[in-house]
Amino acid sequence: MPTTLTLKNIPDALYERLKASAAANRRSLNSEALVRLESVLLQTRLAPTERLARARWLRAALAPTKFLARDIDAFKKAGRA
Repeated sequence: MPTTLTLKNIPDALYERLKASAAANRRSLNSEALVRLESVLLQTRLAPTERLARARWLRAALAPTKFLARDIDAFKKAGRA
């Protein structure tokens, strides 16, 4: 069952950064705080060999895909529309 947590005495600068981050990620303040807490507290440490294996797997998965500079520019512009 989820628990409610109340935070007190949050410094103004920290609150403003959280608020700006929430807006940039299109999340509520509550959702942004949860995402940030999860990313720090539930973070799993990967052994260097595991991280390297994942990177190699991702590279191999993308190998047949070739992106040209003009395609990348088109993707960027489409994302801004």
